[in-house]
Amino acid sequence: MADAAVAEENAEGAMSQKVKEELEVLTNTERAAVITLLLGEQQAADIIRFLNPREVQALGAAMVSVADLSQETVNYVLDDFVVTIKAQTNLGLGNNDYVENVLKRALGDDKAATVLGRILPGASSKGLEILRWMDARSIGEMIREEHPQVVAIILSVLEFDVAADVLGFLPAENRAEVMQRVASLETVQPSAMEELEGIMKEQFSTSSSAKSSSMGGVPTAAKIMNFVKVDMENAIMEGVSNLDEGLALAIQDNMFTFDNLAAVDNRAIQVLMRNIENDQLMTALKGADEETKEKFLGNMSQRAKVMFLDDMEAKGPIRITDVEIAQKDIMRTARKLSDSGDLVLAGRGDDFV
Repeated sequence: MADAAVAEENAEGAMSQKVKEELEVLTNTERAAVITLLLGEQQAADIIRFLNPREVQALGAAMVSVADLSQETVNYVLDDFVVTIKAQTNLGLGNNDYVENVLKRALGDDKAATVLGRILPGASSKGLEILRWMDARSIGEMIREEHPQVVAIILSVLEFDVAADVLGFLPAENRAEVMQRVASLETVQPSAMEELEGIMKEQFSTSSSAKSSSMGGVPTAAKIMNFVKVDMENAIMEGVSNLDEGLALAIQDNMFTFDNLAAVDNRAIQVLMRNIENDQLMTALKGADEETKEKFLGNMSQRAKVMFLDDMEAKGPIRITDVEIAQKDIMRTARKLSDSGDLVLAGRGDDFV
């Protein structure tokens, strides 16, 4: 009898370790997937209605991946969820209508519309939301014959990587002008919004705001270009430069730069280092900030690091133009590796940190 009790205790201990291991690798999205699976179909569907397309895709994938979790782990996730909910207050549980009404009372309709257009995506033109559920090919085929200004507005409201893919389905001769117009956008006048409604027909909201909407601009154009394939990027940027050289330079200044590599994970840095020459990296790091230098040096063995720094010091002063060329060449390699899926450039399409 005592042996049976000991065996049961050992089994419980082993199971606890298994639960611990499962929980350590469980992401927040997977935890949300567990809770969603515990709900009835109708309740789960009601929740998913409030998610954007990317969130739906991530949650759906997670719901598949957690199917084999142990019951003990599922119970723990549920208990943790209940504890979290109990700790919540009513703050932040309101809806967008409350925020909209408060701002309108405080600022008036015109100013409130401008603020809401920035903090509540789709608040001023809800009809555009349907684009977020369409694939790049469908969007490209729908707008390829439209005026470049209309196309620019549509690209500006899409996810940056989707917008980059849509560019690939547009006529090559139109891409540069479209990107020039994206970079030049600041506000969209009612006439342009009416033209958009005509393109989307009944799918667009007939009550979309008759006020200017803020969208586009150089940062948006740069983020879209961060996702464009390297070969297409060169042709587009050359075309934009021919149309407006200053604007092309502004876009390039806002694109993913060499110093942004400091935000890339170590695995990606190691992949990149295997695809560039040491001499090229030494030259590039001469003009890099300390954080970027440490990112590369931190991915070398101690012995390789000492040798690298000695060789780098021996190179002596290097012209700034040579540094810039080396950095651009390395970024070109990084972009090609990113395009082929060999590494992920954190920040392509996101704000850089």
